[in-house]
Amino acid sequence: MPTHHLPLYLSILSPNSDLPFPKQTSILHFILPFPQMADRVHPAAASDHSHPLPESVKPPISDDKPLLPQGTYVIQIPKDQIYRIPPPENSHKIKKLANRKPRRSCCCRCLCWTIATVLILIILLAIATGILYLVFRPEKLKYSIDNISIGGVNLTSSAPIFPRITVDIRAENPNDKLSMYYNGKGSSVNVYYADVNLCNGVLPTLQQHTNNVTIIKTALRGSNIVLARDDHSRLVSQQGKRNVPLRLKVKAPLKIKIGAVKTWEITVTVKCNVAVDQLTQKSKIVSKNCDYRVKLW
Repeated sequence: MPTHHLPLYLSILSPNSDLPFPKQTSILHFILPFPQMADRVHPAAASDHSHPLPESVKPPISDDKPLLPQGTYVIQIPKDQIYRIPPPENSHKIKKLANRKPRRSCCCRCLCWTIATVLILIILLAIATGILYLVFRPEKLKYSIDNISIGGVNLTSSAPIFPRITVDIRAENPNDKLSMYYNGKGSSVNVYYADVNLCNGVLPTLQQHTNNVTIIKTALRGSNIVLARDDHSRLVSQQGKRNVPLRLKVKAPLKIKIGAVKTWEITVTVKCNVAVDQLTQKSKIVSKNCDYRVKLW
């Protein structure tokens, strides 16, 4: 076998070993099978076996006689000089890896742009809403029941009833710069006793100007309403006590005029609990409590 093809065994000892060298020095053991290299490196004493080679760097064991005599040599190299500079043949690979930029997929970029666009739109909408609020200073609308008259309810028998109820709804607009446009086509008004729908109807189409109180008179009709025995008995008893509870539910689509611009159609739902003294045309309101909510979309 040619001598220039023989293997070279390398071992790097830990700085914490017991060898008498500074800690910042790495110890390289070379097993040199070339006698001619002995003139270039100071060999360790042949009789010094206090620091035998680790098992991982000993030459492979073979039954054959060694081709060439071997020797053990110790070289001291400063630790900070090991692998500081890559070999010339690999330097361009290291530079290429260092300068490589992470790749981002098209989906990731689209997602980032979408999120950024949505955030910008939300911020702009919040700013516009804040400016409109500061300019127009909107105030809450107020709804209540001013009067209610009832006819067509005969409780002397268990026959079906045909209620006719007229309700006066008080709508107050306290805003200085906002007008209301009520659309009667999509509206509804219902009067209930317990879970029984006594009568229903719609609101008229009207315009309510700024700083205005409007009384909306609504005529409601019901036909062939059959009361259960328990409901009939309870209604008779409550009328005798002059306290008949009714529920009124109003659904009113409207548009708000801001300056010269009208908004999209929003829906106001008004719910009122009303108690009257009797079920006649001359009925009077004993108690009332109204609340409403607005659905923007």
